[in-house]
Amino acid sequence: MHGSRAVPRDVLIAASLAVVTCAATVAIVAQQPPRPLVGVTLAHFEAFDTNRDGAITRDEMRSTFDAWFTKWDTAKANGLAPGQVFAGASAAFPPYTPGDALPQNQTPDPADVAAMMAALPDAAPAKPRRPRKVLVLGRASGFVHSSIPLAARTIEEIGRKTAAWTTTITYDAADINDANLKQYDAIFLASTTGEFLDDPADAADEVEQRLPACGGCRGGKGLAGIHAATDGYHRNSAPGAGPGMNLQLLPAILQMLEGDRNGDGRLTREEFAGIADAWFATLDTDKTGRVDRAVFPQRYAAVVALPRSIGQRFPPQGPSKNLEPDTEVGTWPEFNQMIGAIFKFHWNDGQSITVKLDEPQHPINAPFKRQPYTIVDETYTFGPQVYDRSNLRVLTSIDYAAMSAGDKAKEEHPRKDGDYALSWIRREGQGRVFYEAHGHNEKVYANAPLLQHLTAGLQYVLGDLPADDSPSVRARK
Repeated sequence: MHGSRAVPRDVLIAASLAVVTCAATVAIVAQQPPRPLVGVTLAHFEAFDTNRDGAITRDEMRSTFDAWFTKWDTAKANGLAPGQVFAGASAAFPPYTPGDALPQNQTPDPADVAAMMAALPDAAPAKPRRPRKVLVLGRASGFVHSSIPLAARTIEEIGRKTAAWTTTITYDAADINDANLKQYDAIFLASTTGEFLDDPADAADEVEQRLPACGGCRGGKGLAGIHAATDGYHRNSAPGAGPGMNLQLLPAILQMLEGDRNGDGRLTREEFAGIADAWFATLDTDKTGRVDRAVFPQRYAAVVALPRSIGQRFPPQGPSKNLEPDTEVGTWPEFNQMIGAIFKFHWNDGQSITVKLDEPQHPINAPFKRQPYTIVDETYTFGPQVYDRSNLRVLTSIDYAAMSAGDKAKEEHPRKDGDYALSWIRREGQGRVFYEAHGHNEKVYANAPLLQHLTAGLQYVLGDLPADDSPSVRARK
């Protein structure tokens, strides 16, 4: 802000974001006691627990916010601009460490569930050869999509209604182990991001947890993923790219910016105190006046959930902006190859995309009745290092020729081959893999043909729906 000229609040928020972005039986195992707080989560709790008694009160939270305001309001203007909030919060909390994650919301919005339930398929395309069990993993240690709990619930409800499988939902990477996976026929990755199987508190766990995920699929079990399942285990190798932004901090900052009640683009001390009160009210669900350390992680997930209004108006752009497309490299090559691609860029949610059927007669594409369709969502593209049709049977892709020049230009470094796949299947040893790129926006889960597509893809993964999974093109010699 220069002089007395007011800057629109949306512009300030957008500027701030430009800085930080780049059924039969269902067991919810995430209801187990929370694991020890680590990294960002621990820092947030300790920032509020000023007397170090293992609990937070409203006065303590207000005191912390008041101290922050005094420190961040460097101009003593009784107002914090978005840039000051971002700078202050970034200094108050530690930087992002790969594998670290805030607790996640695990409860989908009832309205989204109702819309999804109305779109469920009446039956599965194939009769299960035997009772099937699917483990849905919703843990994200990078960007946390608000649609994750709805994606998990969707897989549960499809299985329940069609009797094609039963479902267990977990947000705990520790459930990916040899002993536990023996009871499941497939793992479904619900927009997992970052190093989603790593435990930042115990590096020795990484290999123990990663190997079963690969070995189980290669041994005859299945792996399926939606949307951000391809946004895991990769980094940018461009000179000076540095570590990833602290995406865990972004939702908390956006929640703070939502406290600007008078819409002047700044937070007064009183508005900032109001944020503290609102956060504490969300945490203090049983109205006891204190929030113990043991219950903090799960309750805090509701506090720092990405505000959907801002997330839809100013969604973060993909990481490839201003970076060459071949600079995203996999950090777990076995997984990157297994899932089939590494996320490179996305058109923002709200972009209409025409989807063409690469295999109109393929059984997994049967719900689309051999016709292309349009979808409005956050649409992913993939880098050339892993994605290759000689490794995949591509089912659907972006009709790139149908996009306007302006929309194409939003991707600064487009693929040279113009190949923009969206869903595919592939063999992995004796096992099978299915991936669908859409699923960012909750509205996608009310798309009946797409839910049927998911059903068929998962039945292929389970081994119940025979389908041609030979690569789309022959391997290059």
